[in-house]
Amino acid sequence: MTNSNLFSRYGAIVTIGALFFALGFITWANSILIPYFKLICELTIQQALLVTFAFYIGYFLMALPASYLHSKMGYKNGMILGLLLMALGALLFIPAANGRQYIVFLTGLFVQATGLTLLQTAANPYIITLGPIESAASRMSIMGVCGKTAGAIAPLLLIGVLVHNADEIDLVHRQLLTASVQQKNFVLDDLSARLVGPYLVIMAVLLLLILAVKFIHLPEIKDQTVAAENSIPRSDAPLYKHTYMLLGALAIFCAVNNEVLVVDTIIQYAEFNGASFRLAKYFATYALVIMIAGYLAGAFLMPKLISQRNALIFCALWGVALTSFTLLSGGYTSLWCLALLGFGNSLLWPAIWPLSLNGLGRHTSKGSALLIMGVAGAAVGPLVYGWLSEATNQQYGYFILLPCYLFILYFAVWGYKAGRKRLNLPV
Repeated sequence: MTNSNLFSRYGAIVTIGALFFALGFITWANSILIPYFKLICELTIQQALLVTFAFYIGYFLMALPASYLHSKMGYKNGMILGLLLMALGALLFIPAANGRQYIVFLTGLFVQATGLTLLQTAANPYIITLGPIESAASRMSIMGVCGKTAGAIAPLLLIGVLVHNADEIDLVHRQLLTASVQQKNFVLDDLSARLVGPYLVIMAVLLLLILAVKFIHLPEIKDQTVAAENSIPRSDAPLYKHTYMLLGALAIFCAVNNEVLVVDTIIQYAEFNGASFRLAKYFATYALVIMIAGYLAGAFLMPKLISQRNALIFCALWGVALTSFTLLSGGYTSLWCLALLGFGNSLLWPAIWPLSLNGLGRHTSKGSALLIMGVAGAAVGPLVYGWLSEATNQQYGYFILLPCYLFILYFAVWGYKAGRKRLNLPV
């Protein structure tokens, strides 16, 4: 490889890393938006978790159209369009905040998610193909660090801008108990209007990223070169015959549900266990910092010291064990067990992707889109959690995590090789 090609590849990785940072910030800001919307829009837990539904259902609905758009306009132009949609979604927060309209907030989140889908269906294949398939999980782990670092910053930075002091939210909760309707509306309208400034800044940053992607060289990737560049066997059989990839999409469904559910509900679970909002707000960041530690471990260990598949087996078993402790213990022990799930959750996505796309050849773009559709797990799972929480309590709602980890374990042990022999692909 020439120096210019090497520079081009590293430049592409750095640029995509910046996009993953933006993606992570917007995605994990939901962890603070859920309790914030619950307060300002006076919602139940299940209603507040419509944030995750509106956001992640956008991935499901946009994944296949995104694949079509990438095939017509190229991955780079697809990423630019994705960033433009994300900026439009941020813009919708302005009328939503000024009118305290929950449905408009949800619409803005949905539009942002459609943009994120375009961005991610292009970025993930880029990372996989910019180097050997054996180290793809390591490169994706590095991208995960970019996204999760932004995610760890997002809730603290956003709430730091939205509230005037650390105790304000707890004080507002107490004030609303005795406030008149007029006083309540005044306080909640003020809190809602504070969202305008941060989302104007987010919109401006996204527009700057559009300029960066437009003028920085990113080599165009074609589906037919994905397998060739990595020198791996591939099959030209119809996509539906790649059973292992379809099981990989279900594994992504389970993995994303568990990852998002932990981070987006942990603040409310901390309050359920007696923590004030002043302390509870840090737990989303704690969970994401633990995930970052997992990503760094994955980048260092895979594939030199541990294979992608063995890492996936370990993470699934880690998830089963800590979910059991979360359900059977109580108080802060249960809360920290929930946060520690982040370590195992961090490697689920980067390990499942290469195992699922390996050997797809010309179907890589469509396979990537189907895997992105699996992100709908984060739209469905939290609603089930909300229903279980209201039927029992917030602790027992986490039972939904167990069957998901068990399916991921199945995929890591058997599912990743399903149908490969029939397609003459190595197992």
